[in-house]
Amino acid sequence: MIAMMACNSISRWSGALWSGALGVCAIVAIIRPADAAEPRAVVELFTSQGCSSCPPADKIIGELAKDPSVIALSMPIDYWDYLGWKDTLADARFSARQKAYSHMRGDRDVYTPQAIVNGEAHVIGSDRAGIERAIGATRKNDGVMSVPVSMKLSGGHITVSVPDASKVMSVADSGKAPAAIHGEVWICSISKAIPIEIARGENHGRELTYYNVVRNLLKVGDWNGTAGNWTVPLENISREGIDAAAVFVQDGSRDRPGPMLGAAYTSLH
Repeated sequence: MIAMMACNSISRWSGALWSGALGVCAIVAIIRPADAAEPRAVVELFTSQGCSSCPPADKIIGELAKDPSVIALSMPIDYWDYLGWKDTLADARFSARQKAYSHMRGDRDVYTPQAIVNGEAHVIGSDRAGIERAIGATRKNDGVMSVPVSMKLSGGHITVSVPDASKVMSVADSGKAPAAIHGEVWICSISKAIPIEIARGENHGRELTYYNVVRNLLKVGDWNGTAGNWTVPLENISREGIDAAAVFVQDGSRDRPGPMLGAAYTSLH
């Protein structure tokens, strides 16, 4: 295992298959309630059960998950599985996503634990102060987290709503430039807390809890700057152990991810 700033790192990588677009149906736009909370950040933690440096970062994600202004997501990667313990939550798509971020930045900084903040900044996942600084710094950039996004549960479906870009200005920063007028809409199936007993590898003998673990990641559509909604059957999102969902609108594409434009989170039970 290669050390990098007290974290596990990897510099070589290969692509991975991603989920295709999910079948959706367009309906009349729903206006976001005025009193709905506006998240200021999406924090994605790339972590591994085989990483001895990761448990402090996993704990921080649990703490951030309690903050309604932050959407904290755990995305376990699979590239350390050869070291003696196969991560039971890992998904090759998350490894590919982390590497796509690195490609977009033009560096080879792929390591665990790594936190990506608002699709723009990368920070050591165990550095809580660094994450907070990155949230503040990225929030100053035009378009970042400037699009109000909402989710509504009704009749066995979940509806994602995104407004017209021409009417969008940052709620928190009135002087901020309007959001980008395009983005991909993704929805995450989430397990809020999963305890894991690790039998081998660097964390041998430990029981660790992973928070807001993404168990599936599906593209539901493309936002072109006009108000739009997408309705997805809950059966396509929920299964045993899934108790929350998050949606985000992100500039770029799955292979070239850009800034987070907006996001929302909801419990399913």
